[in-house]
Amino acid sequence: MPITRRVFVRNGALALVGTSALPVFLKRAIAVAGPAARDKRLVVIFQRGAADGLNMVVPHAEPAYYSMRPTINIPRHAVLDLDGFFGLHPALTPLQPLWKQRHLAIVHAAGSPDATRSHFDAQDYMESGTPGFKTTEEGWLNRALHAVPAPNGSSGFRAIALGHALPRILAGPEPAVAANNINDLRVGGRNSKTAPGADYPRGYFGDSLRRLAQMIKANSSVQVAFADIGGWDHHANQGGTQGQLANLLREFSGALAAFWTDLGDLAEDTIVITMSEFGRTARENSNRGTDHGHANVMLVMGGRVKGGKVYGRWPGLETSQLHEGRDLAVTTDFRRVLGEAVAQHLGNGQLDSVFPEFDNSPANFLRFLG
Repeated sequence: MPITRRVFVRNGALALVGTSALPVFLKRAIAVAGPAARDKRLVVIFQRGAADGLNMVVPHAEPAYYSMRPTINIPRHAVLDLDGFFGLHPALTPLQPLWKQRHLAIVHAAGSPDATRSHFDAQDYMESGTPGFKTTEEGWLNRALHAVPAPNGSSGFRAIALGHALPRILAGPEPAVAANNINDLRVGGRNSKTAPGADYPRGYFGDSLRRLAQMIKANSSVQVAFADIGGWDHHANQGGTQGQLANLLREFSGALAAFWTDLGDLAEDTIVITMSEFGRTARENSNRGTDHGHANVMLVMGGRVKGGKVYGRWPGLETSQLHEGRDLAVTTDFRRVLGEAVAQHLGNGQLDSVFPEFDNSPANFLRFLG
């Protein structure tokens, strides 16, 4: 009997995604699997410093890309081709299996409509979810929980951030906690172990996602979580297939891939979205780096993701197509990506409250979720 999407084995257990065509006995087995199988989680990763989306997901079929980046481009022979037009930086190799399994989707030319090139302002706008408005007190990820019921029988923390202080994105009335390790939460499961095959890279970000996976596995109440990774502001000596950006991308992608493996079956009900305050200039500068730009790339990873596809309208890199003649233009508002995850995954359809003053109606969704 055909299955609508895919059947695969994770850590020795059969996992099924898409059940409309399953035998009745399998549907019943899934239905009685318990609340843990149905509880949804949204994890947001912030790349602080403005990552270079054009070298992360390379438009290798765009001639202007190579003419504008003579020393820092990713050569066609080195690109991990995705669809004949876009390809991954080779340092993102750990994410390639997720793409092939259709658990990874990409949204290119995404970002904030506000054109600020200030790191502080741009990060604030993307964490508050209200671009151009500095007076917003709450973070959008906190507001996303307003209309989401707590997991059945749960009394633990619903919102977690990795770090010493609660980030802007989780500020608000919904209880949230900043923690560095599982003991900070004072919940059961302190002996939660890293799953076999989850090879986290050494470094702050790898350690953060390893600890986050432990917290999620130990606390079934977690519905939203946040972590960040800095160091993306490469104004000089950025490098191409090797160098500063490549080194950071290896840590970034290795940690994300390990996190997916570490969650095991919980990954099927988890969505991870990456974001950065803005992109980089289309042209490299005289220091073989890039300056503050506009549009960027967002990654969406998860069990319900309709991956293996680059979403969004590509604006082009010819001078007449660039924002202010220098940057990749924004064609997908970052709130559209986040809003679809909040509504379709977390089940909060009150997007007017999550992202006020923005038309994030279901009719405008990118439909990257199954």
